[in-house]
Amino acid sequence: MTNLYDSLPTCRSPQVTIVGAGNVGRTLAQRVAEKNLADVVLIDIVEGLPQGVALDLIEAQGIESHDSQIIGTNNYEDTAGSDIVVITAGLARKPGMSRDDLLQVNAKIVYEAAQKAVKQSPNAVFIVITNPLDVMTYLTWKATGLPHQRVMGMAGVLDSSRLQTFIAMELKVSTADVTTMVLGGHGDLMLPLPRYCTVSGVPITELMDAATIERLVDRTRNGGAEIVKLLQTGGAYYAPASSASLMVESIIRNQSRLLPTAAYLQGQYGLNDIYLGVPCHLGCRGVEKIFEVNLTEEERSALHVSAESVRENLKIALAGVGLTPTTVG
Repeated sequence: MTNLYDSLPTCRSPQVTIVGAGNVGRTLAQRVAEKNLADVVLIDIVEGLPQGVALDLIEAQGIESHDSQIIGTNNYEDTAGSDIVVITAGLARKPGMSRDDLLQVNAKIVYEAAQKAVKQSPNAVFIVITNPLDVMTYLTWKATGLPHQRVMGMAGVLDSSRLQTFIAMELKVSTADVTTMVLGGHGDLMLPLPRYCTVSGVPITELMDAATIERLVDRTRNGGAEIVKLLQTGGAYYAPASSASLMVESIIRNQSRLLPTAAYLQGQYGLNDIYLGVPCHLGCRGVEKIFEVNLTEEERSALHVSAESVRENLKIALAGVGLTPTTVG
């Protein structure tokens, strides 16, 4: 007797592949699963590591009351058909090491991972977390050959969250009432915009003096380094994972959240052929729209200085994976 349901389409949950089972990757897997956003495939080159992490997370499923499936693997074939691929793989920062010091080693790791992942999931949206972020996002775009709208980097959400936290701590208010915006490269030359930072709609320029604002801006620029110094081994992972989870949620649920994202620029802000942090709508197709906020001449100049720093590193990274540096505009 034929089962009536045999002729129906196979049901499937959204699937997110996370490349790298380190602290960021495993924490992101936990965030995605426990928010019931998608099933998770956690992949790493270390045998047993992603399998162990996945088993540990799935054993908490009944306690956390979620239905997401989590598997760990060393085989990219197990990632097939993913809706989103998040690349976290790479060397973590050590004390005294800048994001840019990671350039050579992480370029090869990310480029190879992106090539393998896109073969299994050609329709996926890619989110890059590995540092130096803007450069690695560009390399992922080159490695996958995907439309640039479907490749982006997680940076501005994290940087904006750090500034949000520091403002709330300074003013002794809830972070829920603080809105911030940080543009530019994910590094020491990032561009926090105090004019666009508010507390319940009130610009922080009316709540704090210039010296205090500059102190908080400087702490934001060095937010990752501050944590690396305190930990002594490894870097931040809770806040980066939460930031990536927010981006995954906006894409999976087609929320079109306006989030600062490392996106490919084609003339916006006077910049071309570069990935840089700017305000974007994120939906099911990836970066659906880039917004150009009004910048002062000083802010615009700072953004271009940040972009130039990214370009210099990008030339080195492209050469390191066998691509012609002249492809950079």
